[in-house]
Amino acid sequence: MAMPLMRKATAVWLVDNTTLSFTQIAEFCGLHILEVNGIADGEVAVGVKGFDPIVNNQLTQEEIDRCEADPTQRLKLKHNPAAEGETKRKGPRYTPLSKRQDRPSAIAWLVKFHPELSDAQVSKLVGTTKPTIQSIRDRTHWNIANIQTVDPVALGLCSQGELDEAIAKAMKKKAKEGTALTEDEKLKLMSTEESLAAQDEARMPASMAGLENFTFGSDTKDEEEDEAGAGITDADALFNLPAGGSDDEDKD
Repeated sequence: MAMPLMRKATAVWLVDNTTLSFTQIAEFCGLHILEVNGIADGEVAVGVKGFDPIVNNQLTQEEIDRCEADPTQRLKLKHNPAAEGETKRKGPRYTPLSKRQDRPSAIAWLVKFHPELSDAQVSKLVGTTKPTIQSIRDRTHWNIANIQTVDPVALGLCSQGELDEAIAKAMKKKAKEGTALTEDEKLKLMSTEESLAAQDEARMPASMAGLENFTFGSDTKDEEEDEAGAGITDADALFNLPAGGSDDEDKD
């Protein structure tokens, strides 16, 4: 599917100047719906100037009006004869020089939080080599002491949609091989819409398993005192008082 020029800047303009839904903008610009949501909240594309697709002959006002009237419709990129015959370039992902120093941090994040991803998938996401990935897995990288785990989406090395697609593919492959999936891994198979629509369920962390019946506060203390005092029925025996009475009675 053909994508508009300057996709993120185009999304910024559409968010600011139209009433299109996040889904419509995300599909037209080739972004993840959460990225569009982040643009609307001012957390993504901070400082990016909007790119008007109408002035730049990528959309028409009639097309925008049509999709604003019906949220189920999808924007169609205006036909550009100069783009005919273009094919997607094959080969490794190109990483700008300014971001190549961030690749080890992104690899460390993927290896730590998504071990189900293969080296080939990690390499495709951040544009690196398998020996570099292996050195970070084995902690033999020359700069391993200074590498911090950072989300590759936050670094701009890949999009959220590409990351979700790679994770879903790895999870499906694992399920096909017959490997049991954990609850967290099952959640990774859910689409963004399904996960947002799902109701939150209170789940106890694994580290707290076995504490379901533990009672905090004064109740536990009271129970311990009741157990300690069980069987004591004679007050004189408790205070070791003499059987003949008190000292005052003796004086009298």
